[in-house]
Amino acid sequence: MRLCLTFQRAWFFTCQGRLFSLHSGNLAFSSSFLLAQFKCIDFPFPVLHGCLGPPGFHFEEVSAALTKMGVFLALHRASLSSAVPPSKPSAFFAKFPWLLCTLRVSFQSSVLNHSLQGRLTRDRADGGDVICEFPFAALARFHRHHGGEGSIVVTRVEEPAKYGVVVSEPDTGRICRFVEKPRVFVSNKINAGLYIFSPGILRRIQLRPTSIEKEIFPAMAQEGQLYAMELQGFWMDIGQPKDFLTGMCMYLQSLRAQHPDRLHSGPGIVGNVLVDPSAKIGANCIIGPNVTIGAGVVVEDGVRIKRCTVLKGARIRSHSWLESCIVGWSCSVGQWVRMENVTVLGEDVIVNDELYLNGANVLPHKSIAESVPEPRIIM
Repeated sequence: MRLCLTFQRAWFFTCQGRLFSLHSGNLAFSSSFLLAQFKCIDFPFPVLHGCLGPPGFHFEEVSAALTKMGVFLALHRASLSSAVPPSKPSAFFAKFPWLLCTLRVSFQSSVLNHSLQGRLTRDRADGGDVICEFPFAALARFHRHHGGEGSIVVTRVEEPAKYGVVVSEPDTGRICRFVEKPRVFVSNKINAGLYIFSPGILRRIQLRPTSIEKEIFPAMAQEGQLYAMELQGFWMDIGQPKDFLTGMCMYLQSLRAQHPDRLHSGPGIVGNVLVDPSAKIGANCIIGPNVTIGAGVVVEDGVRIKRCTVLKGARIRSHSWLESCIVGWSCSVGQWVRMENVTVLGEDVIVNDELYLNGANVLPHKSIAESVPEPRIIM
């Protein structure tokens, strides 16, 4: 599902899935914010937040710069779900009172190529599948300072051979070239998916399917118009469930360092845990480390949960044991259930009592009546 927010008279950027930011001196034009990616089955990916808030997008920080600015909301009609009703899309965003923007709505009849979408809407966006620090102000200053057409945030990785790496000048940050999965070491910095662009980039995007990474960026680098700023802090691609959980752990550790008051504490809480105020936790539970529990969740007595995300409206019945799991919206996990090894439950899944799920990936609206001893997909 593709959701694009266009912020009028703002300059902006994206987290991986790369929200274009269009920058000018007087900020006198619009840009677009893509909230979710098409490959999601049922719900906008960056709204898979539990208590995290949208992963990778620290909306509250950015919203302060966008107050009273108009927002254009583009929805892909074929992918709409109950998450954002087409008749009342603004009602969905009313849940985020700090997003002080005016909404206008448009429906896309087809899924556009990333860069083509940017060209047609005079902005650009893609799916949000990265969680990281959000250096909005620092990147803005960096972009103004170098005066080039584009700025990319890069991050260091331990195994650069797995990625396309960015080679840049150490003093200025000007990008010299990109090298795809190098066999010999040339750099350990990769594209972190955070960008700011000046309006001149629009002339580079033709009305045809275009790869910004393979076509636009190399051309900009060759002309000396693309610069790299290194990210200070954590970064994780969370496109896969196991990586989502790792990213969640990183985010919670970041909260511990920067905003420890946001974390939950009390009897039975171990390590970094986020619990929505509306959630209910029974007696003799042990929760944590690295757990997020969403709104309206009910955890009955004697439950053990660690390294898990439990989304809105789910119920974990008494004496169940969960480790490294994602429990979807409105799921029901029975009594004395054991789930582990990146078990993922889609929306409205029922797991009967006394079952064992090992690495199961369960699609929405299924009822599980027998154990799943080996990892598999249940459709």
